[in-house]
Amino acid sequence: TRIMKVAIVGVSGAVGQEFLRILSERAFPIDELVLFGSERSAGQTYMFNGKEHVVKLLQHNDDFQDVDIAFVSAGGGTSKEFADTITKHGAVMIDNSSAFRMDAEVPLVVPECNAADALNRPRGIVANPNCTTIMMVVVLQPLEQLSHIKRIRVSSYQSASGAGAAAMAELQTQYGQLLNGEKPTVSRFPHQLAYNVIPQVDVFTDNGYTKMFHETQKIMHTDAKCSATCVRVSSLRSHSESVWIETEHPITVEEARKAIAAAPGCTLKDDPSQCIYPMPLDTGGKDDIFVGRIRKDLADENGLTLWLSGDQIRKGAALNAVQIAEYLLKHDERLSKK
Repeated sequence: TRIMKVAIVGVSGAVGQEFLRILSERAFPIDELVLFGSERSAGQTYMFNGKEHVVKLLQHNDDFQDVDIAFVSAGGGTSKEFADTITKHGAVMIDNSSAFRMDAEVPLVVPECNAADALNRPRGIVANPNCTTIMMVVVLQPLEQLSHIKRIRVSSYQSASGAGAAAMAELQTQYGQLLNGEKPTVSRFPHQLAYNVIPQVDVFTDNGYTKMFHETQKIMHTDAKCSATCVRVSSLRSHSESVWIETEHPITVEEARKAIAAAPGCTLKDDPSQCIYPMPLDTGGKDDIFVGRIRKDLADENGLTLWLSGDQIRKGAALNAVQIAEYLLKHDERLSKK
């Protein structure tokens, strides 16, 4: 049998480091691992499964010749620039940036919702959705099976980790600076995040919205309309979301709880009388999306509202990408024959 060769592009970032952990934890079948990075990280070494790996400089050459799967998390600019170099010899590029998410020739995949879409990839690329979208659709998919979701309203509470390792460090530094009476360093966010919430997470599009509307429709193959307000909060890791949905037919709270408890990738944590509900403090480092505070929407007879929290670097990024690769190993003939 041929060997399974896997590449990680952008290994020194928060998501790149999570790739190493998750591939090891899940015993992903790797015969050979190649790590790539920018000039800043080239030459650094990382341990994987007891063996030291040196980071190679990402360049336009034939380094990807025998690579089967390339996990790419180095930002949209790098993904766009190097996509052809990475895929030209047949590697499947699983891209964690925003570069190709809305490209008609690139499937946008959350395995719990639309795994089979990954098999049809004209450009050799599968896109990983935005973290907030991933977490939401995992939870909405089991409810969609009960009754078609027509409208979604969501407010996100996104941790510093969503802006990368340097942003997490900046938040921690700010608290120290403020306690010492110093002026806080602000470079990774538009404003000071410590003791604050910032109602902007990404670059605003012309209508003032970011990306959840179109991504949700593409992943769930739905006409559901989604209105989102994304907010950066001062938790370090794990995002949370407050979600209101309107379905064609009413769904009871009991039906919703049962469906979510049984759904892949979801854990029900819902007993408010005992102060039991998902919080970033508890969901960090976990694979599932945790769901609680499921209630009837008092403003809409066909409405339900819920709260969810999940680790943005795991399911929101690296884990989702690895699950896509696991699906391809089972179902994609070119890879499953290996």
